[in-house]
Amino acid sequence: MALEAVDHSGTLQVESKISQMMLAEENENVNSVEGGESHLQPSLKEHVPAEESISQKKITSTETLNKGYLEYGCSHYRRRCKIRAPCCDEIFDCRHCHNEAKNDICVDQKLRHEIPRHMIQKVICSLCNTEQEIQQVCTNCGACMGRYYCGICKLLEDDTSKKQFHCDPCGICRIGGSEKFFHCDRCECCYSVVLKSSHPCVERAMHQDCPVCFEVLTKRLITFIYIM
Repeated sequence: MALEAVDHSGTLQVESKISQMMLAEENENVNSVEGGESHLQPSLKEHVPAEESISQKKITSTETLNKGYLEYGCSHYRRRCKIRAPCCDEIFDCRHCHNEAKNDICVDQKLRHEIPRHMIQKVICSLCNTEQEIQQVCTNCGACMGRYYCGICKLLEDDTSKKQFHCDPCGICRIGGSEKFFHCDRCECCYSVVLKSSHPCVERAMHQDCPVCFEVLTKRLITFIYIM
């Protein structure tokens, strides 16, 4: 505040103005207290650090997502959901469990079939039994049904130590880590990077039937060995 008055009367005028301002400020503080808004004593709610509130929400969210981790699944996949087969409308732990049950030699040949995995649309949460559209997080209980999720292959898996990855040209998910494989466009398959400069290209090599068991090689769950 600039005080330009220097004579006696001017000083009185300034002091009078200061007194008026102090009185007005006191009245404002009294009104604020009576109205429940004290600037001197803010509520306890105002003292809660925003970071602490956000951190608590993150902890709760993480606990919900991790609930049941590695506690559910089958011999093929560890995950927290089951699938509803679009072909027979039955519930199975996974597509392999379905194929083992429905394409077995003991089943009537007319009734044998394999699940069209890309047509799977429904999953059932293993924690709350809620049936829903296939997705990674349950819409009801908030649990993560699989830490690895591929919306193309309709695949969910909790055991990420397998280092799953999806190969777009192959159209399927593979395990072992994408950095350890390369895709050969002629063979239409992924090979180990060790074979990148030495493997003989055979058109659609991995889309042929196995000469021993007559299964399509790309559908086999076991590891196959490439013979040079």
